Amino acid sequence: MKVMLRQNCAGKLTVYVAKKDLEEEVVNQTIGEEGKIFTLANGWELSIPKLEEPLKLPQTVEAKRLS
Repeated sequence: MKVMLRQNCAGKLTVYVAKKDLEEEVVNQTIGEEGKIFTLANGWELSIPKLEEPLKLPQTVEAKRLS
């Protein structure tokens, strides 16, 4: 699924999923076998492969929902 990574006005990293009309704050970031894994405030885990560091925001990337 396509998601947009951006910063909110408080400077926190957020993920926006247009198909679900969902915007959630990232509460945890880890490195997994499939790339970077973001844990969202609602409990979702999204895997984003080949994410460049440092993050250039905002950007749209392909993500896979793990849970």
